[in-house]
Amino acid sequence: MTDGTINFAGDRVGAVPNGWTSPLTGQGEPKWPLDQDTTAPSKSNVVKQSGRATFPLLLRDDSSIEDGFVATMFKAVAGSQDRAAGLVWRARDANNYYVARANALEDNVVLYKTVGGVRSPLDIVGRKGGYGVEIPVPANQWLDLRIDFTGNRFAVRYRGKQLFEVEDRTFGDAGKVGLWTKADSVMLFDHIAFGSAK
Repeated sequence: MTDGTINFAGDRVGAVPNGWTSPLTGQGEPKWPLDQDTTAPSKSNVVKQSGRATFPLLLRDDSSIEDGFVATMFKAVAGSQDRAAGLVWRARDANNYYVARANALEDNVVLYKTVGGVRSPLDIVGRKGGYGVEIPVPANQWLDLRIDFTGNRFAVRYRGKQLFEVEDRTFGDAGKVGLWTKADSVMLFDHIAFGSAK
């Protein structure tokens, strides 16, 4: 894999990070400023989502990946309606993409497709129905989330272990990668990495 790990040390705190765009699915006002957090794994600036929107997105402008990976470290800080951190891949635009997210209020990890702005959970390989995987997602801790995607097969890794796989053919072409939250989630993101399969 060709690895691209993002470092925000040279970017201005309070501004949207250079090379990223912050659209949204639905309505609202997302806010993706760079912030400082002394507990951050990188010991550098982090991305903070503190606005309110249906689904705030932060997409990497120069990314176009068909098969590869995207990963991050995240910390769930606050949110009464929701407290979710997600990774986006194969994004055509703000209304059409895949997202895998971990939720600190529901204590689960779920993979969805968003088509025409409508989000739908996808079945786990080997299991029909259900809703992702129930697993603790503790707040105010740095946790890792990663998705590996090749063809129609997607593998979700959380806290260093593979949780499940999903198969889907809705979006097969290359698209942007990025970050995602929901509603009033206040989330921090660090160690954002992505790459293409060789």
